[in-house]
Amino acid sequence: MSALLTSLPEVLAALGSGAVWLALLAGVLGGLFVGAMPGLSATMGVALLVPFTFGLPIMPALALLIGVYCGAIYGGTITAVLVRTPGTPASAATIFDGFPLAQRGEGGRALAVAAAAALGGGLIGTLLLVLLAPQISGFALRFGAPEYCALAVCGLTMIVAVAADQMLKGAVVALGGLLLSTVGLDPISGYPRYIFGAVSLMEGISFIPALIGLFAVSEALRLAEPGAETGAPAAQPHGWWVRRVDAVRCAWTTVKSAAIGTFVGAMPGAGCDIAAFLGYSEAKRAARPDERFGKGEVKGVAAPEAAKTAATSGAMIPLLSLGVPGDSVTAVMIGAFVIHGLQPGPLMFKEQQGLVHAVFALVLLAHLLVFAFGTLGARVFLRLVNVDRRLLAPVILLLSVVGAYAMRGNLADVWLMLGFGALGYAMQRGGYPVAPLILALILGPMAEENYRRALVMSDGSHTIFLTRPIAVVLLALAVATVALSAWRRHRRQPGSESHA
Repeated sequence: MSALLTSLPEVLAALGSGAVWLALLAGVLGGLFVGAMPGLSATMGVALLVPFTFGLPIMPALALLIGVYCGAIYGGTITAVLVRTPGTPASAATIFDGFPLAQRGEGGRALAVAAAAALGGGLIGTLLLVLLAPQISGFALRFGAPEYCALAVCGLTMIVAVAADQMLKGAVVALGGLLLSTVGLDPISGYPRYIFGAVSLMEGISFIPALIGLFAVSEALRLAEPGAETGAPAAQPHGWWVRRVDAVRCAWTTVKSAAIGTFVGAMPGAGCDIAAFLGYSEAKRAARPDERFGKGEVKGVAAPEAAKTAATSGAMIPLLSLGVPGDSVTAVMIGAFVIHGLQPGPLMFKEQQGLVHAVFALVLLAHLLVFAFGTLGARVFLRLVNVDRRLLAPVILLLSVVGAYAMRGNLADVWLMLGFGALGYAMQRGGYPVAPLILALILGPMAEENYRRALVMSDGSHTIFLTRPIAVVLLALAVATVALSAWRRHRRQPGSESHA
């Protein structure tokens, strides 16, 4: 803290330039647009802008990139809530309760809760970034293959929570997702698996086209059904602010999810999408009987929003303190640092404290601007649902095709998206939950690769998972999650002791 106070004049001088504020403002607005467009991820937005920062001073360049990063992570929420189309993978978890709220005419309420939770997560994540960056980085470095495997297993057990009311169907969907996650090159031997001669599947199932198909295309197909609702939902009066009752209701969920998001974001390779799903799963696991997650519960909006926004701050921790990227976006940012003659890592904290603390300030300001634009623009965003639903279907399909193709410029991704769209539509009609499939596609490769690496490290012995304290704790948490969910299901059954 004393170092922060010492460098305060240097930070204020760095932020006193109009060019810095203009770059940050442009970055946040551009990020909101990028995030709201299916397929245009935060990584793509930052990567496209890096060449444009060559001729800029270091502070405006970083302000532009950080603004795009934070803006894009929230921007995906807008379309996720209003039209069931996640602009970014990190926004997929917000759909489960955000879209049902919009269907009830409470889209404004959902966006207000999302913006407030994102601000809370951003503030908490930035506070932890400022105070505990070296300590969190040191803890994250203790994660090896056994720990990452245990983390993935712990995340997969959250399927028990997200599919609590449909356990059998959720298990079937999760197993199918794990099978799909094995498509592509073997992570250890490099041998192709289940590609059936399709070269486009060598890299595995591309997650963004699959995500767009499962949510956006399936929703467009549902809207095109004969007899589907065509009018916009009756909007309930709501200002741009979050209601006091919602703020109180979601306060602890926001704090808890922000802590989860910060630590997950600080783990190299984890990212905002894993943080969002873990935050949502934990909130649903801890839900009271009267909280109907998946039916329009505001905590189901606050949890993923706080977690994924905090993860953006968390991803900066290993970047600045160790020179190791926390996710794909910060990996691109390392290139921007190097271009401007800077090498992130421990020496930067010692030799350029003022610059490091100025980056902290930029992250904080970016979160504040995202909150401002997210709340003030809510009335404009809500006009998306004030049109005939039949007109939305072709627009959603068009955006989906463009988004899937723009990711890699590969027509095979469009076919993949359409295939997952048909699968998602069939799952809707059959009452199968989508969340377990998404979790399996995200965590399946992480679990398999690190499981096999752990066995290589131990010469094939599974005892390695019992000799690593962090892995033991994570696996114990996974077992406890399953046991607790089973106990709760037993108590809710008629004839159990609680109903005697």
